[in-house]
Amino acid sequence: MYHETPPEIPVIFLMGPTASGKSALGLTLARESGMEIINADSVQIYRGMTIGSAKPTPEEQRLVVHHLLDVTDPDQPWSADRYREAAWERIHTLHARGVTPLFVGGSGLYLRAVEQGLALTPPIDPTLLAAIRAEADQWGWPRLHQRLRQVDPDSAGRITVNDGQRILRALSVYTATGLTLSRWQQEQPPPPPWRMLKLALMPPRALLYPRIEARLERMVAEGLLEEAQSLLDAGYDRNLPAMKAVGYRQIFAGLEGSMPLAAAIDLAKQESRRYAKRQETWLKRESGLIRLDDPLAPLEQARGLLRAFLRG
Repeated sequence: MYHETPPEIPVIFLMGPTASGKSALGLTLARESGMEIINADSVQIYRGMTIGSAKPTPEEQRLVVHHLLDVTDPDQPWSADRYREAAWERIHTLHARGVTPLFVGGSGLYLRAVEQGLALTPPIDPTLLAAIRAEADQWGWPRLHQRLRQVDPDSAGRITVNDGQRILRALSVYTATGLTLSRWQQEQPPPPPWRMLKLALMPPRALLYPRIEARLERMVAEGLLEEAQSLLDAGYDRNLPAMKAVGYRQIFAGLEGSMPLAAAIDLAKQESRRYAKRQETWLKRESGLIRLDDPLAPLEQARGLLRAFLRG
């Protein structure tokens, strides 16, 4: 029960939208302060999804120890709940060695799970998930939303009729256990008593959007198309959450001929910008967040905040 760990444990979050520069900043801060990095990107946990997720390079991983990279295959069940459990274990282990954990990533739900905990939910048989997805392909998510409303009206009231991923989760939990997702969520563990510093890199969009486009071009030059093709060749179901990741989803469409590759790359840039906007919206709602808002000297700002925090 890692949420019972003593409250003096310092935990640092470094968040920000995609391409904001948080990985490079986190690497510098970790090297200078003897911290180890815990990945908080929901795509970097998957093996075989390296270039498109901007996973730290082997050289970067040699400079600073990274945790929770390449922990599962794209077709294996994963959730924010499993991430929370793994992350709490890493915090406990690092604290026992006298090392401060630095979470780096832009997956807001993962970071919130570490900070607050999430309701425990059971693992779901992939066969059941595939069966529900097949029904959705045949009848559409609004029809499955109607079924969800009959068995779990509380969850249905919070989920839009076309939010397939959340409908799938709620229906699969009820079908597998006979208990509604709402009931499972009532068993949410108490939030862990970490002592937290929450930092966010949020450059203005005039700087961020060109970075997003340049990085996508760099990914293509480094082999993103070949990496995406290898995932298709491995036979992974395109409906898997991992395969719907921004960037990959659009490139898959180009490789399979749904659109020209050049158009797929442009669409990947567009969807990456939209994703960054959603991340910004999430971060603006986070309590206790300190924005690193000096675009010219975020490192100096972060260093000062980190030194004061670690002094306690």
